[in-house]
Amino acid sequence: MHIKKGDTVYVISGDDKGKKGRVLDVNTKTMRALVEGVNIVSRHTKPDAKNTQGGIIKKEAPVSVSKLMVLDPKSGKPTRIGRKEVNGISVRYAKKSNEVIK
Repeated sequence: MHIKKGDTVYVISGDDKGKKGRVLDVNTKTMRALVEGVNIVSRHTKPDAKNTQGGIIKKEAPVSVSKLMVLDPKSGKPTRIGRKEVNGISVRYAKKSNEVIK
């Protein structure tokens, strides 16, 4: 998986094309990620202990990881991800700037 929780990503296709956000959660089984401020949906909820009014709540829905690209830590532009070994540990790096992604 080229995307991890905490990465800053860029949406390359779909209704939210061009938006940037931080990855909140990644589901490896469904290959989907929850990105802050991207793919906002409305959920109708009944009143309960937390939300006594009920009503319509806006929240993020998962996005396919194929629509996301990690942002380069140096330039801030979308980049492809590669893997290389540094001191015996496999790390991800940005192919644009050759910078290691943490």
